Amino acid sequence: MPDRALFQADKWEAYREVNAEFARLTVMAVQRLSETHPGSVPLVWLHDYHMMLAANTIREKCDELNLPIKMAFFLHIPFPSWDIVRLFPWDDELLQGILGCDSIGFHIEDYCLNFIDCCQRRLGCRVDRQQMLVEHNSRTVTINPLPISIPYDRFVELAEKAPQVVKNNPHEQLLLGVDRLDYTKGLVHRIKAFETLLNKHPELIERVTFLQVAVPSRTDVKEYQELKEELDQMIGRINGQFSTPNWSPIRYIYGCVSQDQLAAFYRDSSVAVVTPLRDGMNLVAKEFVACQTGEPGVLILSPFAGAGSSMHEALHVNPYETNEFADTIYRALTMPKDERELRMKHLRRREREFDVNFWLRSFLKTVDCLSDEEKSAALGRLLPMREEDFTEFLGSYVTESSRLALLMDYDGTLAPIAPHPDLAEMPAETRRVLERLAHMPDVNIAIISGRSMANVRSMVGIEGITYAGNHGFEILHPDGTLFMHPVPHEYEVQLEALKKRLEEICVEGSWVENKGTGIAFHYREVPGEKVTSLTAEAQKVFKEVGIPIHESQCAFEARPPVTWDKGSAAIYILRTLFGLDWCDRVSTIFAGDDKTDEDAMRSLQGMAVTFRVTRSQNLRTAAMHRLPSTDAVLSMLKWIERRLGSRLPHVNGVRSRTASMSSNGNRSPPHSPTTPHCRSRTNSRSEPSKQMMLINDKLYHQYIAKLASPARSASRSPPQSPTRSTM
Repeated sequence: MPDRALFQADKWEAYREVNAEFARLTVMAVQRLSETHPGSVPLVWLHDYHMMLAANTIREKCDELNLPIKMAFFLHIPFPSWDIVRLFPWDDELLQGILGCDSIGFHIEDYCLNFIDCCQRRLGCRVDRQQMLVEHNSRTVTINPLPISIPYDRFVELAEKAPQVVKNNPHEQLLLGVDRLDYTKGLVHRIKAFETLLNKHPELIERVTFLQVAVPSRTDVKEYQELKEELDQMIGRINGQFSTPNWSPIRYIYGCVSQDQLAAFYRDSSVAVVTPLRDGMNLVAKEFVACQTGEPGVLILSPFAGAGSSMHEALHVNPYETNEFADTIYRALTMPKDERELRMKHLRRREREFDVNFWLRSFLKTVDCLSDEEKSAALGRLLPMREEDFTEFLGSYVTESSRLALLMDYDGTLAPIAPHPDLAEMPAETRRVLERLAHMPDVNIAIISGRSMANVRSMVGIEGITYAGNHGFEILHPDGTLFMHPVPHEYEVQLEALKKRLEEICVEGSWVENKGTGIAFHYREVPGEKVTSLTAEAQKVFKEVGIPIHESQCAFEARPPVTWDKGSAAIYILRTLFGLDWCDRVSTIFAGDDKTDEDAMRSLQGMAVTFRVTRSQNLRTAAMHRLPSTDAVLSMLKWIERRLGSRLPHVNGVRSRTASMSSNGNRSPPHSPTTPHCRSRTNSRSEPSKQMMLINDKLYHQYIAKLASPARSASRSPPQSPTRSTM
């Protein structure tokens, strides 16, 4: 019920804290199990919407402690469609929390597909709807429709032993409803339908009684109090209108009843009305069927309950259709005995076979398959990203005739993250593909990095592309023109003081990198026990010097205090290459892996296809899609090369900015969920300042010579071995 939604940040924070506490205690239990049962792999099974965030914390802590674990999640309520989920302010965190598990179960296939759709559309995950798989954090998560059931034999036993609690009148039929007093249960719609029935069929007066059991729920909530008041008034009005001295049409029980009483109600009722407006499964329908041990009754069921997808022999009715609802009740009350027997026979057989024990075994079997390679293969797994996978992401956006702008970060996107920046080398195959793309007509490539421009240019070393360093403060175009964003003189003084202070606190594994317009304090290789104290000290230094701190991958950065970032740089590059109407003239792709790249993803939202390279368990991103690794970026580049493969390369690899701007070939890709819709927008941050400088080729070489002086101050020399760690 989206109109009743209320989102409060303090309540969400409390929800996070509760999940964190459950996660902490769960990890402690896993530790104890690992100690008492060495070699075993504990299973943690999380249930329902109360525990949607716990899995990520449990997995992270267990990974830190090297504890093997399997996790499963089952949701007992419906999982809504994307149109509803997108209303929730923290939807991405919720989805990623659930995806921390290895296996996820929902009642029915529709809920599974809703979840998969949300993972793709909100998180940009790669999915397989046919096999019901979602790729997240380089893991394949299995999604399973597993309709929950009841202890069938237990209810049969209760029905056979329960004493009669409803007066047996052969001339009167009993209509039964059993629900929590909740607006999702459709009680008001049900009462209206019964009133319509009596108006349309007055011959049923004194021949049918409606027994409604309403179990109190959330009595302190205003909406529930208003619902109770509305029901009380409706029932009072209908009873006042239709009652006779010996009969009242509605018997209303507001409270709890014992299992024995409930079984008797189920057994002795002619018709059960289970018509929620929205429900996960609704076990009342199954309990009614199990207790029908005598004269067979009829089940009326809403299609909006999960049970509606499997209990086909019930009479299905839309509770919003009041007249049709009343007609369905009349049909149930007047149904011939042989039809009632046939329908109930099939319903009972199915519920007996697929009881709660079958559900439990089925769920555990899906989890067991996670550790059995042979069974796992049968279940299916998403393979590592291949070239053809990008047809889904880019197929309608990049055509053989498209003009393409390809903007990418370097570290963590083109090159795997390494212990030291000098060791972050781009794989040879990636370099070869980039070179071939750079020489294709109407393909413009820009590398936008946090490194200094000179450094990223030396690391990539490909002619004919744009290099942007220091998060876009320095931009070198293919024709040798250099753009530099001006920085305040006061900042330069502060930067020098910050550099000296940070060098003083360096310990083994940390060092200070001079980037020209900024500096970075790296601590990736600092021993774990020293990280907390060192980072706290570094943060203190930044604060005392008066320069804002920018967090990067195991580093703190100082940047000029101006309104300029990778997003501004990306827009500037595109406008320089293609003019103000660039979004009408070129298909743009952006790929990056860290927080600084989010600025570009936000600036290009709706005007480009964006990718975030990440393996984070819980990450909020503005990107349209997620990629698990730099290998996936290579697959994307190879797909682009194959897509544009019919083009002839540039002569001698030379590209002119003016030629790029004057070239025609507008693109008009069809709009789709994976295709950005280009629209006119004003972005003041993207407009180049009048003080910005374009430096000619001579000044550029002077600038490079200046940067070639000792560019880094470090507490120790960088490591010599080319060891890499993939992020």
